[in-house]
Amino acid sequence: MSIAFYYASGSPYAWRVWLALEHKQVPYDLKLLSFSADDLAKPEFAALNPRRKVPVIVDDGFALYESAAIVEYLEDRYPHSGRPLFPADVKQRAIARRLIREVDQYLAQALETMVGEILFKERDKWDDEVIRKGRKDFLAELSFWERHFSSDTTFARAADAVDLTLYPLLALAFRLERQKPDLTLRSLAGSKLSVWMSRVEALPYFAKTLPPHWKSG
Repeated sequence: MSIAFYYASGSPYAWRVWLALEHKQVPYDLKLLSFSADDLAKPEFAALNPRRKVPVIVDDGFALYESAAIVEYLEDRYPHSGRPLFPADVKQRAIARRLIREVDQYLAQALETMVGEILFKERDKWDDEVIRKGRKDFLAELSFWERHFSSDTTFARAADAVDLTLYPLLALAFRLERQKPDLTLRSLAGSKLSVWMSRVEALPYFAKTLPPHWKSG
């Protein structure tokens, strides 16, 4: 029986889970929802996630939301499927969990500040000061992660849950430049981050998981 995977195009958190499902080679049935059609507000979806957000999985009747929790569940539920998402060593596993928490706590918050203005408001309603603050915080995070790649960690050498957490958020941030070119975030990403992103994009399952509406422009 395959997992029902509820997804909406463009959500970096849902993208994280899609990448993890492919990485673990766990069979799934993609349930594509639409933000514009207000699918997440429908009662049948709210019954799965009362917070009305993606992603959600349903595995043999067990419904789970929150992307970080889902990724850990996939690792624990299907330990022998595909490739590991977390290191076997308890200390390295703790570091991976810490890094995921740092991505979600710091980098994601800076990104969501910009997303809230640029993607969810009309251009004439943008608050330039809010965008400026979000950009400043995001650039500080880019510097942090660039420095991280110089340390001796498995994260810098092999795809795992940390990679699949970080990449979608960076990709969405850089895509914001389509709406606001003067953000110039991509050009300020360090060389180590840029090389690492290329390596993620070369994963055999990456193209399959690219947000559908990104493929058309």
